[in-house]
Amino acid sequence: MRKTFLLRLAGWAGALLLAVGVAAPAQAELRIDITKGVIEPLPIAITSFFGAGGREAQVGNDMSRVISADLERSGLFKPVNPAAFLQTPQQLQTGEPRYADWRAVGAQALVAGGVQSTPDGRMKVDFRLWDVAAGQYMAGLSYTATTDSWRRIAHIIADAIYKRLTGEDGYFDTRIVYISESGPANARKKRLAIMDQDGENHQFLTDGQSLVLTPRFSPTAQEITYMSYFGKKPRVYVFNIDTGRQEVLGDFPGMTFAPRFSPDGKKVVMSMAQNGNTDIYTLDLRTRRQTQLTDSPGIDTGPSYSPDGNRIVFESDRGGSQQLYIMNADGSGVKRLSFGEGRYGTPVWSPRGDLIAFTRQRGSNFAIGVIRPDGTGERVLSEGFHVEGPTWAPNGRVLMFFKDLPSGNARNARLYSIDVTGFNERRVSTPLDASDPAWSPLIP
Repeated sequence: MRKTFLLRLAGWAGALLLAVGVAAPAQAELRIDITKGVIEPLPIAITSFFGAGGREAQVGNDMSRVISADLERSGLFKPVNPAAFLQTPQQLQTGEPRYADWRAVGAQALVAGGVQSTPDGRMKVDFRLWDVAAGQYMAGLSYTATTDSWRRIAHIIADAIYKRLTGEDGYFDTRIVYISESGPANARKKRLAIMDQDGENHQFLTDGQSLVLTPRFSPTAQEITYMSYFGKKPRVYVFNIDTGRQEVLGDFPGMTFAPRFSPDGKKVVMSMAQNGNTDIYTLDLRTRRQTQLTDSPGIDTGPSYSPDGNRIVFESDRGGSQQLYIMNADGSGVKRLSFGEGRYGTPVWSPRGDLIAFTRQRGSNFAIGVIRPDGTGERVLSEGFHVEGPTWAPNGRVLMFFKDLPSGNARNARLYSIDVTGFNERRVSTPLDASDPAWSPLIP
């Protein structure tokens, strides 16, 4: 049985035709338990995708390299050195693999595929996944797409492998928007930038003439909301990635900042400073009607919706120190969430709904941590001279944040990712200094 779907590649060239091959039930299923803190990476053999020659062979090699890099960065997989392989990519195009050969090189799972040009100038890509230990087929997919879509197909295949072997959705077919920084510490140029989650396809979205801050994706991954000081006046904007068009959300009487979309994409929640007081408001994107949610003498900011849209977490100093609070989406039922020593800020709700990430400052020490929505289970994932701005991968398993490294009078800001268990911290490559990342949903 096969199912066929047509996927829209917004912002990408062409359309991608995806055929899903349904695997037979496994008798002794290979599965990674990702609930543990320390996981021994699964040895996986990822062969070059076979192409008859020329462009096909090059694309096949590039795709296997991207898939291998995606899975290795997750910390859950350990790609086997291709120099040890005893079967060639061409030999794997027909029939079952020689499982004994793959067990001999230490592989527990095997990935193989092929790239073939089609008469209409596109390419067909297929891949298969085998459980080497049990000696059985697990899954396979086939795609038809424009040749310049090969990198995205590789990410989608990596997601499919990740899901089949962990039971969790992948996060490789995603993008990161962030603030690219350059120049001296007292005169930083801050530009809005976007890239694939692996740092590729990097581009600047703004020219740096106006300061930009706090970018956040919409649920559709096609729009970004952010704050910009255009003409020295802070305003909240929406930027359409496909068209490059930006739109001011409203000319509010006071300073507006920390905008974030609601889960349904119909509202933006943000902070607004009026008459010396800062409270949280929502703005209906269709009617442009604003609604005030908080009314306290303290500074209320950094709002983030729960995945179901029913609650909002935010930071406030209404109790005397900067802490985290939760309220209903209409502003009722405010409850304090954090009670630890230090200042808590930049809260963001996990897409799974089970955790809230935050930044904590104690004296000169910063930390990225998580806490359950009921206030229990607080734990630190990463600490440093200055770490801040957590953002969740769409599967709720990985966080990204930025870290300033001590470097005299110069700023040295970098992006890092870390598993929700607190392991596998890795630097994310960017052309210049980087801060305030936001992870997109899976690309539609």
